[in-house]
Order: sequence, then C-alpha cells, then structure tokens
Amino acid sequence: MKNNISADDLAVLLAVIREGGFRAASQRLGIAASKVSTTVSRIETQLGTPVLRRTTRSQHLTEAGQLLVDRVGPLLSAVDAACHDVATLGGQIQGRLSLNVPGAVMPDILPPLLAAYRTQHPDVEVEITVESDLVDIVAAGCDAGIRYGSVLEQDMISIPVGPRRQQMAMAASPAYLDAYGVPQVPKDLTAHLAIRYRLDAGPLLPWTLQCEGQSVKVEPQNALILSVGALNTGFRYAQAGMGIIYTFRNWLEDEFESGKLVPVLPGWWSDVEGPYLYYPSRFAPKPLRAFIEICQATPADA
Repeated sequence: MKNNISADDLAVLLAVIREGGFRAASQRLGIAASKVSTTVSRIETQLGTPVLRRTTRSQHLTEAGQLLVDRVGPLLSAVDAACHDVATLGGQIQGRLSLNVPGAVMPDILPPLLAAYRTQHPDVEVEITVESDLVDIVAAGCDAGIRYGSVLEQDMISIPVGPRRQQMAMAASPAYLDAYGVPQVPKDLTAHLAIRYRLDAGPLLPWTLQCEGQSVKVEPQNALILSVGALNTGFRYAQAGMGIIYTFRNWLEDEFESGKLVPVLPGWWSDVEGPYLYYPSRFAPKPLRAFIEICQATPADA
C-alpha cells in the first residue's frame, strides 16, 4: 500500500504525544488546535488505522500509533538536528535541549550546570521533564535523561554528572528526639517514626545503613509517605517533628547548622553512586553535545 504521509504531518502527531494533547501541541507548534486534529485524522485515513485513542481528557497511542512513533520519532529528531547543525555552522548553537530528570537533581545538581549552559548558549531553549522511573528518552522525545547508575539502560551512553558519590543521612528535630529518644544502633530505628519516600513505580525507597563494610536494611514505622517527586521537601516535615528522615546529607547541612534538625546515627550514613547523564549512542544533536561538554568540564565535587 502506498501512502503520502508528509514529514510535517508526522511532526504534528509527535507534538501531540510529547505535549500531552491537541491544545498543548497547537501552542507549541503555533497552529490552530483544529488543524492539529485534522492532521492526525488525515494520518489515520492514509494509514487505514487509528493511531490515537481519544477521550475528553487525554489521548493515548494505539498499538499501531506506538509502532509509528517508535520508528519515526528518532528519524525526525535526526532531521531536525541536522538542520540545526547546518544552520548554526560556525555560529551560535541554537535550538532546543529537552532533558528528563529525577527530582533528586533539581535543587542543587542541575541549577549550576544549566546556568553555565545558559551563559555559553543563550539561544538554546531548555525544557525539563521531572520523572523518577527510567524513561525511554527516544520514545519520549527527549534528548537525554539523568538517572542514578543502577537503573541505566545498557544501550545508552552515560557520563557522570554532578558529584561522583553522595551520602545519605538521617535526621530528626530536637523535639522529636526529646519525645521518642535518640537511636543508638540501627535496630533502634524499628521503634521510631519515619518520613519515607515512594517511587513512582510503587516501592518505598529502602533505608540501607553502612558502617565499616557492614550493610544493614531497617524498616522503621512509617508516619508519612511522600512521592519521590517531593524528595527535597521532606525535611520540612521532619522539622515539624513528624519523624526521622533519610535523605541526601547535603540537603540537610543548613538544617544541621541552624539546629532545626540534628544528625541521627551519623556513623551509619551510607554512600551512593552519583547521577549520570544518558543519551542514545547513535545520535547527539549540537545542543546536547554542548551540554555534555558542560557536564564533563564540571568538577566532580561540584
């Protein structure tokens, strides 16, 4: 069967998926929402099969639509990047950098990197999507992602970004410890209230403690469970005396200095591997290559 689906029409379909709807896609593309809807309908007519399931609130790819996006998305991204590379040859880097990152890098790791990037490449528009689960960045229409090393896809190139190691610490408010006592050994934590985080996929982040080569997992009593997307807000609840929190030590330094929180079992704080930037090995457009250079030039302890 022969069809005459244009690259422009396919780009509209991809915009609908990436932006999460017809109206958002129309705003991104600068065209009427009715034209976006007509374009998708034209693609379905030419293919002879639906590519989107539409409801009043959302749109979801059909199996055929997913196959089309998986095959066409990387090709159109390559065409866009090639055009940008030619247009900016010998001049300022322009275009768009789309990153998919976990909330854990948003407060302190990513801001200085993007500030440096913005200074060097002011003509690049940067868009960040915050998610915690591992994402197929190609299918999601992102240039690169940031994740912690244990969940990286094997077919991706990855480079360290930010600190190479991060320390996990426990803390509580003075009022909480006055009321419930100060834990002396890891086993004591099982009788204490805790502020925990749940991953998007369902499981709670484990409390893994380490001391002189010994590793212990503990299960405290859950007083408050937060989505991992709220990772950098949990210490506010710890300040209010709701329980002991287990989070990145560098996020707690100001609280320790002010006395709003105090360290708990500091001899058992564990180290974890820092985050990585990951991206497809087959393709890196200029805006992404420039960001990679920023990451590689940043000191490991920054």
